[in-house]
Amino acid sequence: METLLTSIEYRDPIWIAIAFIFGFLSKQVGLPPLVGFLVAGFTLNYLGANSGSFLKEMADIGITLLLFSIGLKLRIKELLRIEVWGVTLIHMLSVSIFMTISLLILGRTGLPLFDELNLASAMMLAFALSFSSTVFVVKVLEGRGDMLSQYGRLAIGVLIVQDIAAVIFIGFSDAKIPSIWAAGVIVILILGRPILHKLFSRIERGELLVLFGLVLAIGGAALFDAVDMKGDLGALVFGLLLANHPKSSELAKTLFSIKELFLVGFFLNIGMAGLPNTTVIGIVVILLVVLPFKTSLFFLLFSRFRVRTRSANSTSLLLGNYSEFGLIVSVVAVSQQWISQEWLVVMAVLVASSFAFSSVANNFSDNIYSRYRDRLRKFEHAKRLPGDEDIDLSGIRYLICGMGRVGSGAFDYLLEQGHKNLLGLDFDADVVKLQNTVGRTTHFANVSSPDFWSRIDIKDSKIEWVMLCVPNSNANEIAARLARQWGYKGLICATTKFPDEEARLIAAGADAVFNIYAEAGAGLAQNVQQICNINAKD
Repeated sequence: METLLTSIEYRDPIWIAIAFIFGFLSKQVGLPPLVGFLVAGFTLNYLGANSGSFLKEMADIGITLLLFSIGLKLRIKELLRIEVWGVTLIHMLSVSIFMTISLLILGRTGLPLFDELNLASAMMLAFALSFSSTVFVVKVLEGRGDMLSQYGRLAIGVLIVQDIAAVIFIGFSDAKIPSIWAAGVIVILILGRPILHKLFSRIERGELLVLFGLVLAIGGAALFDAVDMKGDLGALVFGLLLANHPKSSELAKTLFSIKELFLVGFFLNIGMAGLPNTTVIGIVVILLVVLPFKTSLFFLLFSRFRVRTRSANSTSLLLGNYSEFGLIVSVVAVSQQWISQEWLVVMAVLVASSFAFSSVANNFSDNIYSRYRDRLRKFEHAKRLPGDEDIDLSGIRYLICGMGRVGSGAFDYLLEQGHKNLLGLDFDADVVKLQNTVGRTTHFANVSSPDFWSRIDIKDSKIEWVMLCVPNSNANEIAARLARQWGYKGLICATTKFPDEEARLIAAGADAVFNIYAEAGAGLAQNVQQICNINAKD
């Protein structure tokens, strides 16, 4: 911490303030703040500012916490699904071959920078360009509250497989193999996992939980560095060790704001990596043309592996960008004198530009799907993945969407009141399994997807109530709007955490909105009043 504090220069707070201004402006026009942070970096670079050691420290810690958070939410069984590793490997191989050939052809034309590439350097750059951005994908998913959705898990699974390939590549490119102690560290971690879980269970909410997460994330990275393994992989592994613990999601939420703060340094650093000239901009434009190919190939592969069109479209758009890993590869290549320094600037501008284009595409992903749904569904496989079959809603009168604590409570209350024809829906397969185990009939479904509502025949529907209990208010808003567009005329009740979201939910089609915090307070007061009345009678 002393190193971090002493590295702060008088200009660093100014750079962060400028990042805030650009991030705020970006949010006002419907783009994620990260686009504003990138623009702030380029603007500062244009004005002659240089990234200091403090911002680099921020960036490193942000990436470490990001990968630790991914590990907390990762399930190994997700990686073993063929639609994850199969699509990833085929896509990486196809894009790498296509890009290698394209780079060499462009080099033959005598274009600047391309003409200096040989087969080895072209293959290396092509490999880097086949990756998608972990930072961008996670930021978008967290902003939407879709980290546990089917397409969110699919995207994260693809990124993890890519990260594994990245670690292998960096290990070979550095001509460095793990220390002899690395195997011992892995064994100790496996054997020590039960102890770590017991310690985790004894830690309550508050500052101890925050410190516990920081120690494991940063300490795990340092430990792996010490045995000549990639530090970021250490943070991911330590998060993975806690992934199945009941409090893992709580720890991820606790670290969320801290991680977001440090990632500002990462995006500023990308923008300040170099000042683009006309040659760099020309190369970036050429390489951006490849993005539709990457995105389309993802969509075709997911469709062939039986992923529904809606999920295939969302996942493909999410992965349709270039990765910060390209910058890492460029740094290694420049240090080994395989490519010139200008390629580092190209990759910085390319990654940032792809984020901007991908942000726009993902903001309009629902509109894109709605407009081209009939064409896209022609590629949909006739068979369904396990757990993704059509849902029979015949006879169902009460639909509870989101089976977390609020949804489960609503389900139990309706049962107690004698309502039998009710069904719970959730997009988290683990939640669905748990709810069915305890006797609450629940199916896997994403109610914020147009596909879900379009597969139900409105004429045969007997649904009287729809209760939207998804934790993310945006998802509830989309679901309410889709239900009304489908033709549903019954009652829609939605939950929210913040008063300013209530008007949007009503405008989307909800008949009533309940603030879960306010309702919890009202419920507490009613229970206390009932107890007092009983005691008074006694």
